[in-house]
Amino acid sequence: MRRAIVSVADKTGIVEFAKELVELGWEIISTGGTARFLKDGGVTVTEVQELTGFPEILGGRVKTLHPTIHGGILARRDNTSDMAELSALKITPVDMVVCNLYPFVKTASRPSATLEEVIEEIDIGGPTLLRASAKNWNWVITVCNPARYEEILRQIKLTGDVDKITRRRLAVEVFNHTATYDAAIASYLGSLWENWPLDFPDEIAFGYKKAFALRYGENPHQKAAFYEPVMGSYIPSLEGRQLHGKELSYNNINDADCALRTVWDFPAPACAAVKHAAPCGVAVGSTPREAFERTFEADPVSIFGGVVAFNCPVDEETAEAMKKVFLEVLLAPEFTPGALEILKGKKDLRILAIAPNGCDGKGKVPARYSTRSAMGGILVQEIDTLLPADEEWQVVSRRAPTDQEIKDLRFAMTVCKHVKSNAIVLAKDGATVGIGGGQPNRVDCVRIAVERAKEKAHGSVMASDAFFPFPDSVIEAAKAGVTAIVHPGGSIRDAESLAVADANNIAMVVSGKRHFLH
Repeated sequence: MRRAIVSVADKTGIVEFAKELVELGWEIISTGGTARFLKDGGVTVTEVQELTGFPEILGGRVKTLHPTIHGGILARRDNTSDMAELSALKITPVDMVVCNLYPFVKTASRPSATLEEVIEEIDIGGPTLLRASAKNWNWVITVCNPARYEEILRQIKLTGDVDKITRRRLAVEVFNHTATYDAAIASYLGSLWENWPLDFPDEIAFGYKKAFALRYGENPHQKAAFYEPVMGSYIPSLEGRQLHGKELSYNNINDADCALRTVWDFPAPACAAVKHAAPCGVAVGSTPREAFERTFEADPVSIFGGVVAFNCPVDEETAEAMKKVFLEVLLAPEFTPGALEILKGKKDLRILAIAPNGCDGKGKVPARYSTRSAMGGILVQEIDTLLPADEEWQVVSRRAPTDQEIKDLRFAMTVCKHVKSNAIVLAKDGATVGIGGGQPNRVDCVRIAVERAKEKAHGSVMASDAFFPFPDSVIEAAKAGVTAIVHPGGSIRDAESLAVADANNIAMVVSGKRHFLH
């Protein structure tokens, strides 16, 4: 008779699975609550303590950690010494382990959960069972996901066993599962304990779960999926957030990230339009409709087929204003029923209700880490949450900027940090009029911003994410009629750029902080 150890927190489908195994001649060994659940479901079960001769102790903390159990799991069936030891010790080999883990993430995500409650959800025996069986996958079928029950039963009924390819896949799934579980624990405790070495430790684990598959990646020949942190983040899960429209694509999510990060930096009603991960229009307004209309006017060409995000609820008036524009994705913290009814008239428009977790109400998102793959590894850094209000700006020109120019310079620099470097933003009265970025030299970005702004460049202000290596960018700004400029400063040619500004009566401010984004 073949033997299966069953110990599960998620009991979905386990009674039916165990019953079928019994009918196929398997013996079921189980623990505590799982054993009782199976018996109540009419499954014949042998409890672990009957096998080990040792009771569960410490309130159930120790159940399966015993040589009788792990010897049966880890013994190599083609190793005569291993099998001789089992025989001498009267240990029966284990052929299957069915186990999933205590709901640590669910408990830790509950706001009212105490540390003691969360600690008790750190599974010890479960990961040990799974890792042992996955290590010995050649002889032991290891199952951590209830979705695999049907396939395992199908194969056993058909051939009497589970093939090696499936066994290997199940083993890999287990190691991914236990690694993600441990990463969630490290993430939770690391965020909770102040003395934990959070600042780039020697080893770091990121636990992610698959939220959903995507139609394809950046291009149709690339497969893709979207994964989210198992412990959540300041961006809420996308699951259940889509209210309307086609499924999200890789590019939709990438553009949405840029759009949301941009609007979240503003306390006033704000709107941002993004195309190919680059803002093409950003504006604030007294109402969401005004913010959208000014965003549209900033670049009515590039917004076509773009992603638009708001930091405030969208009402009917705003929805009406948006009807004329073809958009791929629309994001806002919420939509009024009337607005949603209007917007659902655009059948292909993807609508998501989403806002940041933990936003302090002033538009500033708490610092978190960002990651990016590079050179076969990952780059990890803090997210750039620095805003102009946090910086010490210094007027360096003969003419000081007016109050309105300062206001617009702060707006422009806030947008600038979300534009790909070399980033240049022209703005006026709380709206962008021209954006240039993503070029290998700064002066080309100035020319692009001016070209997009056309006559609106006259009287605008300009923000640059880094210093001017040469005065040519300031010369181009002066030609376009820019009246004030902010940049970090620090170039050996700062004096040359300042001389051009003074010669053209341009107010210049140095922020002292660079905002590269690549």
